[in-house]
Amino acid sequence: MLFAVSLPFLNEIVALFLVSVLIAYICYKIKLVPIAGFLIAGVIIGPNALGLVQDIELVDMLAEIGIILLLFTIGIEFSLEKLARIKKAIIVGGGLQVSLSVAAVVGILLFFGVEWKVAVYTGCLVALSSTAIILGLLSEQGKTDTPSGRLSLAVLIFQDLAIIAMVLLIPILSGESDSISDVFVVLGKAVALIAIVVLLARKVVPWILEKVAQTRRQELFILTVMAICFGTAAITNLADVSLALGAFLAGLVVSESHYSDHALSEILPVKTIFNAVFFVSVGMLLDLQFVLDYPLLLLGIAAGVLVLKFILSSISLLVLGYPIRIAAATGLVLAQIGEFSFVLERAGRAAGLTPGGYGDIGSQTFIAVSVILMLLTPLFLHVSPKVGEMLSKTPLRKFGQTKAESPSPEEKIDLEDHMILVGYGHAGRNLARVFKETGIPFIVVEMNPESVNEMHEEGIKAIYGDASRTHILEHAQIYKAKLCVIAINDPDASPRIIKLSKYLNPTIQTVVRTRYLAEADFLENAGADKVVPEEMETTVRLFSTVLSAYMIPEEEIQQHIQELRAEDYQIMRGSIQEAHLMVLQGLDEEGLHTRAVLVREGSYAAGKSLSDLMLRNKYQITVLTVQRGNNNIGNPAGEFTLKAGDRLVMVGLADRFAEAAEIFREAEIPEELKDEIS
Repeated sequence: MLFAVSLPFLNEIVALFLVSVLIAYICYKIKLVPIAGFLIAGVIIGPNALGLVQDIELVDMLAEIGIILLLFTIGIEFSLEKLARIKKAIIVGGGLQVSLSVAAVVGILLFFGVEWKVAVYTGCLVALSSTAIILGLLSEQGKTDTPSGRLSLAVLIFQDLAIIAMVLLIPILSGESDSISDVFVVLGKAVALIAIVVLLARKVVPWILEKVAQTRRQELFILTVMAICFGTAAITNLADVSLALGAFLAGLVVSESHYSDHALSEILPVKTIFNAVFFVSVGMLLDLQFVLDYPLLLLGIAAGVLVLKFILSSISLLVLGYPIRIAAATGLVLAQIGEFSFVLERAGRAAGLTPGGYGDIGSQTFIAVSVILMLLTPLFLHVSPKVGEMLSKTPLRKFGQTKAESPSPEEKIDLEDHMILVGYGHAGRNLARVFKETGIPFIVVEMNPESVNEMHEEGIKAIYGDASRTHILEHAQIYKAKLCVIAINDPDASPRIIKLSKYLNPTIQTVVRTRYLAEADFLENAGADKVVPEEMETTVRLFSTVLSAYMIPEEEIQQHIQELRAEDYQIMRGSIQEAHLMVLQGLDEEGLHTRAVLVREGSYAAGKSLSDLMLRNKYQITVLTVQRGNNNIGNPAGEFTLKAGDRLVMVGLADRFAEAAEIFREAEIPEELKDEIS
């Protein structure tokens, strides 16, 4: 006879996952992040609403596993080599953001008579932002490689490390430990553990993972990774050091192995499940009745936290020398309270600490405000570029400008017929190398001070500054430049750079990098002469690799690639301008002096004959070809009348093109450039 085995918590687990899936799906449809769905699901199924889940201890236990896995994966992704390039932003920017936030909250609470230990604890809760939500949104929208994305990552990394120290401070702040020496004892244990972990990471764990990987058994590999994760956390717990530190150190151990990427891919599905439980558990803590009783109070506090974190985060990045446009955009993205604040709140609650020292009211206020700001984070990210742009048009724009952004006359760079390369990331570095090897004159405009110093050491002409600013482009000799290559991944800044460069120098050609083909129309409408989508070039590289594998001759491969590019651009982006190709491919001495210029509606040239413009007699500029629609008119006569939309291929000296710029410039300053040009 078979006996049914009853699991007392089965119905609650089923309710938890079913409601979470349903709400997360609805959030996906209305374009809210899944974490928001999990928070809402927790509110719905919790004891303060429908009461579908009553066993809070069970959910808390599963949530603790989620915390361990969350910190473990962060440890795996914590590559010192990858982050070395933004170490200054991590240490200075992140350190200032956390320090200023804690200090500001402490000052406010002390003013209202709150005890200093509670004030410090509350300040730590407010200082942290949401790593999971921000990085998830940035990755989803392809913005991790933007200036704002990189700075957000830097600050979040510091915060993720700061949580370890904050957890270690809980015993002192709660009064469980009366002596500061107890903190040093705990810190000593933590340092000893870190030393042991470094030894294991370098000598033992890579060897273990190597042997396990050689078995080619996936189940054995993932069990080994899980054993390292929870084993290290358990050891730190036995040493009276937080589980959070143990989990992070475990990830750090695995990160030094060649199999770290594989380990991360194997652990991510498990982490996703338990992380969902963690956010559901947070939502379950929220008392809806409390929210309904004090809506204005909660909205007021949420607005105060938003403004405080936005201002202090922006100031922290302005100190690094970043312009207000980028600092403010990043500051707004970081203006919520994060998941690690809940980790800290749990640790404080267990030790008798509550936000502001107000007991359950303080806890409910903290949870409600955190949930509100988390739900608003997608909106913060969406409007952050507009906020940064708006502030850059005010007197605040002077803050964050460094000496490099206000070049002196003595620092004037002498260039002509050159290329202005905007951005020195991976794509920019490759372009700079090619330009240098082929002898093409160029100058780089870059926002990363360390990259600018690196280029100066290598003898590359470089300017630190924002390429969407007139005086930066003027310092790069925009009026005599032939090409402007925009290699940054910043869909908000690129159109402005295109329009500004075209207005300052109507004869310049703009080539823009973008991630997705769908963005090409937008950039072309902004005035880009050529848009290079990464996804199309990835297809070309795959195509080339496949043909090579089948021993197709290299000459034939190149022919197919040219046909593929031409066909794709013709179908998806319109035909490639022959005149434009002449400019792009003109790398000899004569080619450097050519320009391909579009006759714009409202410009002086539109409706005038070539003889009226006196290009040859006054400026010594010769018109080689006029392209009108699909027709090319070679060596046009003086009586040939230009129309808006015509493209002229001309040859002349750089200073002559600079003098003739007014002929081809738009009569009206574009609306979005009026603040900059004036």
